[in-house]
Amino acid sequence: MKIFRFTPILLILFIAGWSCSPNPRNSFPDNNALSQTPFVPTDNGYKLVWMDSFDGTKLDTTKWSLRGLGSRRIGYNDSSMVKMENGNLLLMYDIKGDSILGAMIGSEGKFETTYGYFECRAELQKSVGPWAAFWMQSPKISEGTDPAEYGVEMDIFEYFNELGPDTLSHALHWAYGPEMQSVGPLKSGLKGLDKGFHTFGFEWTEKNYAFYIDGLKFFEVNEGISKIDQYIILSMEIRDKLEGFKKAVAPDTFKIDYVKVYKK
Repeated sequence: MKIFRFTPILLILFIAGWSCSPNPRNSFPDNNALSQTPFVPTDNGYKLVWMDSFDGTKLDTTKWSLRGLGSRRIGYNDSSMVKMENGNLLLMYDIKGDSILGAMIGSEGKFETTYGYFECRAELQKSVGPWAAFWMQSPKISEGTDPAEYGVEMDIFEYFNELGPDTLSHALHWAYGPEMQSVGPLKSGLKGLDKGFHTFGFEWTEKNYAFYIDGLKFFEVNEGISKIDQYIILSMEIRDKLEGFKKAVAPDTFKIDYVKVYKK
């Protein structure tokens, strides 16, 4: 057997290369929030104006619609993947026969607003593969490039478990098409994110956006500010390639306790 011996230079290069190798599941601190003081909307001039606590047995169709039913990437959004149970909304991922199923609901045409503090309390999915998302969208986003006039896709959070169980992703996108612009992904690390319920908040003002987890502010952005009414979306998303589901366990669930909207 040939024995490989490190010279001092080779040893330094090996250590440097090892320390810089991608290790996404362990690349974030336990808490990288900008502030450790929890933000309470009612203590900051906000008043609750809209909410759904999902207490019924059926989705409240005065507030939500099933969204994007049918083909979605390599699977389907299916109404059977949307359930109400024990005061929670369940958005599920499952495999039925040869079909990969996901779920999405939205408030388009039923509740749309400009500016505010938006919050949901939820338990995230366990799998690597499908991903939970809480976001806002503009009905005009494909019609022009000015975010103030045509709106912004506001990804309040997306939970890609392959980034690590304690890592959350946020992003902004506008001007859909060849001139699309984005901010992010911005990545937040918070120990215990994969366990139990957490609150996910988003403040949208005339000047900036701020992203929160459990009341802690993780990011503030002053680019791409929308100044038009937008609507809320909750979804269990499906990958665009089959290999993305190799480590997924079906069924899996994005469980939402409530959604609240506060305005000044």
